[in-house]
Amino acid sequence: MRSSLTVRPARVDDVARMAYVHVRCWQETYRRLMSDSVLDDPGFPAVRERFWTAALTDKRYRENRAAVAEREGEMVGIAMSGPPPDAAATWARQLYVLYVLATDHGRGAGRALLQAVVDPAESAALWVTDPNPRAQAFYRKHGFVADGTAQVADGVREIRMVRDAGRTSDRRAPAQARATR
Repeated sequence: MRSSLTVRPARVDDVARMAYVHVRCWQETYRRLMSDSVLDDPGFPAVRERFWTAALTDKRYRENRAAVAEREGEMVGIAMSGPPPDAAATWARQLYVLYVLATDHGRGAGRALLQAVVDPAESAALWVTDPNPRAQAFYRKHGFVADGTAQVADGVREIRMVRDAGRTSDRRAPAQARATR
């Protein structure tokens, strides 16, 4: 029997748990792709707490959508989208954050979080680490395609993936998820 997944808007009282999930996911995902000194820095969780506090409280980010995924009361994933940073962008939303703890991969949290922060009717873009075949396959499954643009940020190569409005390969909401905006 699958345990119940809940996806809901992020709240300020979630910040510490969001920071924990964010740091843990970076450690799980980027080990060997970025410096261990960054991933294991004792100040890293505090940096992520400041990030999430600003994202959830600063009026500059009022158009962002942030959500958390919980399974049996434990936070297993986080996501955030917002307006694109470039006013000339041809997409309506930018996916800035989507992380799910490795122990919860393949259980529907990623799909539910994506749907909670990016409406399928909206065009969207994101940057994903390269190589990161699992994440890239996930985004392709949800209608994103690499557009040929790459960048190096913090020593990590990323490729941009974009999705046209209404172009999702998997529109099903997980049966156990309750998603609200």
